[in-house]
Amino acid sequence: MQKTVNIQNKRARFDFELLETYSAGIVLTGTEIKSIRAGKATITESFCEFHNNELFLINSYIEEYTFGNQFNHKSRSERKLLLQKRELRSLYKSVQTKGLTIVPLRLFTNEKGLAKLDIALARGKKTYDKRETLKASDTKRDLDRIKKAFNS
Repeated sequence: MQKTVNIQNKRARFDFELLETYSAGIVLTGTEIKSIRAGKATITESFCEFHNNELFLINSYIEEYTFGNQFNHKSRSERKLLLQKRELRSLYKSVQTKGLTIVPLRLFTNEKGLAKLDIALARGKKTYDKRETLKASDTKRDLDRIKKAFNS
């Protein structure tokens, strides 16, 4: 069977406060899905935007397929995301009225081999929120070390 691909956007959890998450399909060409299955993609600098009531993934990088010919895909292009109409409507309203943004969290392949994208409705964090996040993770790491040393 195929190995599953799991490409994370760790920066999103640090820069944004995640409110709601969705799982969306992506419209891809043949060489794009082959590159994703090879694990040659990044979504750290990407974001989602609406055009004509459709949601698109912008600035994602999928490396050109090495065995592709002249019909190979562009490495950075807009890719359409597939969601249900009611989910699209609620996301569109949230982005327009509340000033929220949509960020990709994880690019993965499911058991059928299809590429999916976990996206989140998010609010940007302020600098002091980021410092508190770092402080909390440091204290948690220190407590885990102490517990491990105590239990050994």
